[in-house]
Amino acid sequence: MSATKPETFVECFDAYFDDCNASGQSPTTVRIKKCNLNLFHRWCISEGIKSPYDLTKKDLERYKRYLNTYINPRSNDVLKPAVRRNRLRAVTTFFRRLLYLEIIDSNPMQHFEQPKVPKTLPTAFLSFPNLEKLFRQADIAGIKGIRDKAIMETFYATAVRRMELANIKLYDLDRQDDGLSQLRVNHGKGAKDRYVPISNRALACIDEYIIHCRPKLETFHSGDTLFLSNSGNPFRPTQLSELIKKYLISAGFDVNAACNVFRHSAATHMLSNGANLRQIQEYLGHADLSTTQVYTHIVQSELNESYMRFHPSAR
Repeated sequence: MSATKPETFVECFDAYFDDCNASGQSPTTVRIKKCNLNLFHRWCISEGIKSPYDLTKKDLERYKRYLNTYINPRSNDVLKPAVRRNRLRAVTTFFRRLLYLEIIDSNPMQHFEQPKVPKTLPTAFLSFPNLEKLFRQADIAGIKGIRDKAIMETFYATAVRRMELANIKLYDLDRQDDGLSQLRVNHGKGAKDRYVPISNRALACIDEYIIHCRPKLETFHSGDTLFLSNSGNPFRPTQLSELIKKYLISAGFDVNAACNVFRHSAATHMLSNGANLRQIQEYLGHADLSTTQVYTHIVQSELNESYMRFHPSAR
């Protein structure tokens, strides 16, 4: 950091993002922080606030109210409570770090109250028979359907996030004769690596894709990426969402979260079949067990439904 103290928002942002990169934060994490802080910066400029040193807690409360009515230009709708909280959390982290770096002498967000976010249950999950129906949609899609089925089977078998699947390399598959094969997940959420089990069924689909489909998609720029888009490049996360959404619609399923339907389904099925929460936490790559506990409510709702259908007293 230069000897001259940053004064403007842009200078403070530069110092902050330099610190983020030096701390080893992933490019995705830094990109999301930039997106959140850019919105905050635009609001500050519109309000005539030119420097972080000029901000007060009252200003931040006004920004919180602004987010409550802000219309997302992509969805043409207001921000969801969790998104608003993440926007504000980015600002909180920014000022806390500026204080640590001794760029500012006091933190205007020290006593700032974050909005409460109600706990919501994942709604995007399917039964295994419905997943089978979904997988079969790829059978009529020709050579690229082989790839698409392998992608869906891998999503369900490993419960990886879409960015994690897009980053899988050919050498990340650790095949074992005893059936305990694993997939190495590189730079997952929080820039963490981990191993997750992968089924022989999913590996068979991947092998079919590698033999019959990938060579037809491969280009000079493909590298070692396992799953290739129609252009021969690694998938972008949005491309994966669009791909899965197409098959969900084709199968007649109106669920949100596209790629996460496999992640939520896998966790729910494992919990229903006796896996404990700690195992599922490791499987999903959750940093906090409380994040995994949401799946117990899903299984409880399934139990309630079965109770109403099958218990003589309830009937």
